[in-house]
Amino acid sequence: MTTTASGPAVLRYTAFSRDPAGGNPAGVVLDAGALTDDQMLAIAAEVGYSETAFVVARDERTLDVRYFSSKAEVSFCGHATVATAVALAERIGPGDLLFRTPAGEVPVAVAAGGDGALRATLTSVEPQVEDAPAAAVDEALAALGWDRAELDPALPPRFAYAGARHLVLAAATRARLAALDYDFERLDALMTSLNLTTIQLVWRESPAVFHVRDPFPVGGVVEDPATGAAALAFGAYLRTLGPVPERLTLHQGDDLGRPGVLSVELRSGDPRVRVSGEAVPITAA
Repeated sequence: MTTTASGPAVLRYTAFSRDPAGGNPAGVVLDAGALTDDQMLAIAAEVGYSETAFVVARDERTLDVRYFSSKAEVSFCGHATVATAVALAERIGPGDLLFRTPAGEVPVAVAAGGDGALRATLTSVEPQVEDAPAAAVDEALAALGWDRAELDPALPPRFAYAGARHLVLAAATRARLAALDYDFERLDALMTSLNLTTIQLVWRESPAVFHVRDPFPVGGVVEDPATGAAALAFGAYLRTLGPVPERLTLHQGDDLGRPGVLSVELRSGDPRVRVSGEAVPITAA
C-alpha cells in the first residue's frame, strides 16, 4: 500500500500473473467515495499504471466502480477489476461480487485454489461485434507500420465490444506481432475518433491458444501488458467466425518482459464472455 500526494492510500496489484513483475499492474482505491473526478484522474496519473480502479460505493459485496487511465476515465477495465476483486477478497473472503461499472453490471467470482492463491473470474456485459470499415483498418495499419498482406485472412478485422471497444487485427506470423513499433500520435488520433480503448493485436498459435498485444496510446501508455476487457471482446469476436473452443488461453506481456495469462471461457447458450486470472500485491520499492 502506498499513499499518493493527491489523496488516499492506493493498493497496487498485478493481474493475470502470480509474479509481481509479470501481468498488468493496476492501482486500487477501495474507499473512493469522497473523491471528485479530478482527484481520481490525478491519482491515476500519479500512480502511472494503465488504469486505476476506484470503488466509489460498496454495500457488502456490491461495488460501484470507476476506472481511470492517466489521461481519462474509461468505461471498463478487466485487469483492474481482477485486481480489485482479489484485493477485496483478501479482506472479506472469497465469494461472489457484483461490480456496477459505467459499462454495466459485471459479476465477479473469487475463489481460492488448493495452494491458497486467489483467482477472479469476471463475466462481461453483453458483447457486440461489427465490421470495421476499410478506411479505418487502412489507417490503423498505416499507423502501426503493418501491411494488409501481413494479416491472417482467416481472422478478419472487426470492432468488438464487451465493456470497452477494440479493433481486432490478426497478424499472420508471430514475428509480425513481436515487431511492434508504431506512430503513437497517429494511432492515438484514430482511436480517439473511433472511441477505441485498445487495438487488439493477435496471433493464433492453435485453435485455443493466442498471443496478443494491445497498443494503448489513448490511455497515455505505449502498450497495455494484459488486457482483460480486450480478452472479453476477443472471445466474442471469435464466436462470430464459427465454432470455437469453449476455453481459450491468451498469452500477453511476453514481448514486454511482463508475461501474463488470460483464460477466456465461452459458455454455450450465454452470449456473455468470461475471463479469469490471478492477482498479487506489488510491494512498493
